[in-house]
Amino acid sequence: MAYPPLLKNRTTDQYRAFYESTYCRGPITTFDGIKVRFRKRDFNHCFFESVQKQDDTFSPKRSERVLWIKAALQDQNAELRVGWNNREKKPAPDRRVAIAGHDYVVVIRLTGEKEAQFVTAFIADQDGLEKIRTNPRWT
Repeated sequence: MAYPPLLKNRTTDQYRAFYESTYCRGPITTFDGIKVRFRKRDFNHCFFESVQKQDDTFSPKRSERVLWIKAALQDQNAELRVGWNNREKKPAPDRRVAIAGHDYVVVIRLTGEKEAQFVTAFIADQDGLEKIRTNPRWT
């Protein structure tokens, strides 16, 4: 699947407005029929990186891929894995991770039958991908 071009040279406010108008007005349906809802407050977690404290530095590299979230959710060729519960340090069957392209990751949390909440999206390095791939495949 071809992914959309990067959305470059925008301000933080412009990326935020784009995210809200594209994702927060209604659900995005995955290739297998899961309706994923997005919250405005998740913008910072998705498009900021932690440098000194959690989510403190805006990331143009993440933000340029704002259109890739929808593309990854709708990509039937994305590699799907069970997510991770960081508090309990074990796989979380209510979380689904999609690895799209070769390093773009989108995480959703299932909230009901064919319903989910967007958690985050990011570009994973090789170590991160290896960790994700230690979890079972999503079935």
